[in-house]
Amino acid sequence: MNRWTWALGKGLKAVLGLLVLILGMAGFFAVPASVATYPVVLPKGGAPRWARGAFHVHTTRSDGQGTPAQVAVAAKAAGLDFVILTDHNDFELRPPEYVQGVLLVHGVEISTSDGHLVAFGMSRPLEGVRPWMPPGDAVRAVANAGGMAVLAHPVQKRNPWKDDASARQTPGFELYSADTFFRQATRHPMSRLLPAVGASLASPKHGVMLLVAPEPEPGARFLELSREEPRVAFCAHDAHGLPPYRAVFESLAMYLQPEQVPLPLPADPVEAAARVTRTLGSGAALCAFRALGEPEGFKLEGLNAERREARVGEVLSVVLPGLPEAGSTRVEVWGSGRLRPDGTSIELTAPGVVQVEVWVAAPGRFFGTEWRPWLVPSPVRVLPRGPGI
Repeated sequence: MNRWTWALGKGLKAVLGLLVLILGMAGFFAVPASVATYPVVLPKGGAPRWARGAFHVHTTRSDGQGTPAQVAVAAKAAGLDFVILTDHNDFELRPPEYVQGVLLVHGVEISTSDGHLVAFGMSRPLEGVRPWMPPGDAVRAVANAGGMAVLAHPVQKRNPWKDDASARQTPGFELYSADTFFRQATRHPMSRLLPAVGASLASPKHGVMLLVAPEPEPGARFLELSREEPRVAFCAHDAHGLPPYRAVFESLAMYLQPEQVPLPLPADPVEAAARVTRTLGSGAALCAFRALGEPEGFKLEGLNAERREARVGEVLSVVLPGLPEAGSTRVEVWGSGRLRPDGTSIELTAPGVVQVEVWVAAPGRFFGTEWRPWLVPSPVRVLPRGPGI
């Protein structure tokens, strides 16, 4: 045996040893995953079910692993009513359709020179749109086509939105992104990625939820832009098939209240798509990390719901859905408001914007809990104090 053969053998043994170690560690995280309990907040019952769907999903038309039909199968298995498909630079204006009883609405994710822009709800073709075009031109093209533009993963390390002027012209903002959570985890392979992979061996849903580790930058940028003009908050699946579509669909969804979009959806896919996209673009939709609990019964009281605004000195009240255990939920407040000692009411303190979310103590990487977002509405605009307040 020469020294090169000996060195090669030693190298292979080292690699195999490392793989065995990694698999063993992954298996270690499968044990607590097997007893992780979802949902965390149990439903009360009685409230009508809200329409729910996936936003920002890729198929084999770009870099996704599943065909539109396969995505529909996964969405049906996850109990979704609609899916907004947004393949990269797929500019064909396709009509909406029902597949497996799930409404598929065709949008697009535009690759501009300064970031990615999700567009949906267009009533006319996108004129003059091409890959790597200037971002401001893309935002205007979407508006001219009657669509809704959303900044995709705008502060993601890998592919952020870099143009400030066009960001201030874009009404939608991906506040949370499943794909960004996954990319964040790859930057922390031992503390985040490995536990999620190991947990997925026993519970794919738990594996996805372990990736949910919000960072402060998206929220700070969102509030900064929202102070100028009302913005719409989106939770994006940005699903490509890894993690599996169904596991991601079962972990979070965009929800439409029955006052805006009652179930069942209209049988005509064009009419159904118009209702869904109009509500998503209005700011009336709610993001929920549904693995933690369904949102039916949630309310944010004390505001003009149609305009999503209130005044300095007024108080917003959070009505929680379900039956949370004491200490298992908390209300988070950012911007122009402060949480009162009762833990569920927010005093509006200054003109601007306030973001209110509900977080839950969810199953952690081992046997403890970690705080994660659960209910994420769009922000409330805070107007100057009115007469008599």
